[in-house]
Amino acid sequence: MKTYEHKRVDPTGVIIALSIIFLWTGSLALLLQVEINYANPLVYLAILIQMHLYTGLFITAHDAMHGVVSSNKKLNHAIGFFSALLFSFNFYHRLYPKHHEHHKHVATDDDPDYHHSGNFWRWYLSFITTYVNIWQILMMAITFNVLKLFFPVENLVLFWMLPAIISTFQLFYFGTYIPHKGEHNNKHKSGSMKGNHVWGFLSCYFFGYHYEHHDSPGTPWWRLWRLKETTEESQSPQRN
Repeated sequence: MKTYEHKRVDPTGVIIALSIIFLWTGSLALLLQVEINYANPLVYLAILIQMHLYTGLFITAHDAMHGVVSSNKKLNHAIGFFSALLFSFNFYHRLYPKHHEHHKHVATDDDPDYHHSGNFWRWYLSFITTYVNIWQILMMAITFNVLKLFFPVENLVLFWMLPAIISTFQLFYFGTYIPHKGEHNNKHKSGSMKGNHVWGFLSCYFFGYHYEHHDSPGTPWWRLWRLKETTEESQSPQRN
């Protein structure tokens, strides 16, 4: 199967990563100052957009773990570290080994992202407790108490805290639960979502194309849609 691992990601990978970081930062700075009117549908749209940008931060950190944000290792890991930190003080150095364990032991008892029960809530709880620790909670609490000196608590909850929580469901559902639940008769024990690429991006930055990611972990998220098309072409019946 054709892959895109051999293609250089510079400077596109860095531009995309920094764009996500700046969009998240800029939109949060703006939203923390707006007057909230619950009758305005834009409030709920803003929450969803901020959720999606939070997910983008995590996906950026994830790509850095595979070395596909930049071919410059120091810059690659620096962006990954910063992106993970912005996502509720996740620590890149803790995420890194666990994610590579997932790739090495996918859908087994040694996979930190997997839960044999297949039950959504038990699996989600296992997923969250694997990655969330007391230091993150403490740093979030301290940051919240500092920020509320400058911004309304209501804005902090709606646009800083709530989108981060919802984003964990987005990441878990589309990036872990759906791709790995049940039995998969392939070498990566992973499935891939169907549908068009617009939904593929909106759902979780093409991470529903999970078989393709495991088959080519050196392909950045923004090239996975091409890989998906290549996979489908190779699996389609030959025409006369």
